[in-house]
Amino acid sequence: MNIEKIFSVDFYETIKSLYGDFDIKSVQLQKTRREFEGDITLVVFPFLKLTRKGPEQTAEEIGHALSEKIAEIENYNVIKGFLNLSFKNSFWIQCFNKVVGDKNYGFAESNGKTVMVEYSSPNTNKPLHLGHIRNNLLGYSVARILEAVGNKVIKANLVNDRGIHICKSMLAWQKFGNGETPQTSGMKGDHLVGKYYVEFDKAYKSEIKSLVEKGMSEEEAKKEAPIIKEAQEMLRKWEAKDPEVYSLWETMNGWVYEGFDKTYRDLGVEFDKIYYESETYLLGKSIVEEGLAKGVFYRKPDNSVWIDLASDGLDQKLLLRSDGTSVYMTQDLGTAYSRFTEYNLDDLIYVVGNEQNYHFQVLKLILSKLGYSWSDHIYHLSYGMVELPEGKMKSREGTVVDADDLIEGMVSTAREMSDELGKLDGCTPEEAENISRMVGMGALKYFILKVDPKKTMLFDPKESIDFNGNTGPFIQYTHARIRSVLRKAQENSVRKAAEFDFDIHLLPKEVELIKYILDYPEVVANAAETHSPAVVANHIYDLVKEFNQYYHDYSILREENDKIRAARLLLIEKVSEVIKKGMALLGIDVPERM
Repeated sequence: MNIEKIFSVDFYETIKSLYGDFDIKSVQLQKTRREFEGDITLVVFPFLKLTRKGPEQTAEEIGHALSEKIAEIENYNVIKGFLNLSFKNSFWIQCFNKVVGDKNYGFAESNGKTVMVEYSSPNTNKPLHLGHIRNNLLGYSVARILEAVGNKVIKANLVNDRGIHICKSMLAWQKFGNGETPQTSGMKGDHLVGKYYVEFDKAYKSEIKSLVEKGMSEEEAKKEAPIIKEAQEMLRKWEAKDPEVYSLWETMNGWVYEGFDKTYRDLGVEFDKIYYESETYLLGKSIVEEGLAKGVFYRKPDNSVWIDLASDGLDQKLLLRSDGTSVYMTQDLGTAYSRFTEYNLDDLIYVVGNEQNYHFQVLKLILSKLGYSWSDHIYHLSYGMVELPEGKMKSREGTVVDADDLIEGMVSTAREMSDELGKLDGCTPEEAENISRMVGMGALKYFILKVDPKKTMLFDPKESIDFNGNTGPFIQYTHARIRSVLRKAQENSVRKAAEFDFDIHLLPKEVELIKYILDYPEVVANAAETHSPAVVANHIYDLVKEFNQYYHDYSILREENDKIRAARLLLIEKVSEVIKKGMALLGIDVPERM
């Protein structure tokens, strides 16, 4: 419920009656800053040309007129060119009662739009790592937020299951694996394949070193190393559908998919549609032919196909190699076209790290030059990298933070800390395990999602799992605390109000809690517009902070006035509902007890 929008027309009409007609956009309303008294602030500077008076005198005139005309206003004060207005107790009660019985509060009706969000996009030569975790959590949360504002959302994953990097793992397994499988090794399939990707890199570096010692330059050695030539030959055989190579590729990819599926389940993310690069990499060739016919692309003497984007401030971009094989851009042209036509998409969002900013800039530009109007509806959700206190990660050197290890570690740490703080006292072993997993995963997800996606972030597991401060466990524990109070009330047959009576006098902190509840739908809409789960995360944290101060300062179950106690129980129940809904948009569960 946007309080500013509710009053903008009334404010306009009142001010017009004072000074004559003006542009309604001049009515600039904002929430009053916490250090000042008031609920809403009108900026009066845009009216000084009309009034030909100073800002304070203008604010006084407008404040007096608004107090006379608008019944909900209780009083006002002027700070320089800002008019701060406070609303009556009855106004906040009326607003709160409107949302009390709304079970779908915070969820908009269908807007008829279909949006695809593509995220994850892993390579099948290694397990998922910390960088993938940010990608998956961000993509999944954005999808849920877009659903909450009324979109039909298709959650998509494009698996990079072909190419030289896949052949490297396959070749290393052939050379050094001795028939090892996930079953014989006890390793998850994606970890086993990743192990051989690292083994390839070790063997490759060793061969380069040997060739350099024999007098070859490093650049030459990188090209002439026998193992890289074998990998390139394996890729050619795969593209020719060589039965032996293709069978090995299917087997090892099968191992990886089983491993990925478990990690996705542990992360709590899912997909509606999975694409495989091995099935999509040829899709763009017909679009390239179309571009050649239109004169958008050109062919070089070596038969390769390019587009010249120099006039757009960019460079030349390869679309087909001289041997006719496609590149990533070719594939992305084809998949974008097929998705928009198959699903009649209104928007297509790619959740991809900021190192691919140029790629998506070029993709949109090419599609626009080809005449596809929907190219304007492609959005690259560009996010920053995740770094560790020790620095950056490197997959081929085996120095990444593995997603499965991190998940296991977070759950284990959550169990230890919860035990130490007595938060699992009275829980059954099953409840303790569920809560530990919920808290560990909540800590991981919240720590990553509370940061603006565009920013590079430093991930500190210990900091993320603190039960105090801006963390997932702090919010989860607060929710459990509220539910505990509500259970005790029910057990003791303490009445909870169905809605607020208008003769109740609200405390300032109760008004603040109501404001956070009323702001929630607008916060979700803002998060959807900016593709930033951090907007939701930080609103929920602010709500939780406000509640904890309220809970510390005022009694709920011990309140002697029955009517006030019943109202407070209703208020904190609505607070817990908003916490639960907001955290669910982040993919985070909250416990009923803790």
